[in-house]
Amino acid sequence: MIAIIMEGLLFVALVAAAGALLFFLLTTFTPLGRRMKEVKNRKTIEEEVSLHCPIHGALVADTMVRLPSGERVCPQCFKETVWQTR
Repeated sequence: MIAIIMEGLLFVALVAAAGALLFFLLTTFTPLGRRMKEVKNRKTIEEEVSLHCPIHGALVADTMVRLPSGERVCPQCFKETVWQTR
């Protein structure tokens, strides 16, 4: 009975190892991997750009004001805009 359970566990481990190896090879040596890295880098760059106000400089993500459109705005710029419209 234990031999059957061990055989099943080893088969599952073999399938998992083969899947991990296939994923590693696909993401390392194919255009798919390059594309995934480019998308990750682009998202990182866009995130950093959205945290930089051209007037007040770099800010922390927690201090930014999120508009209903999803865009982030510097809190000082937001205050200036709100006070100008009143």
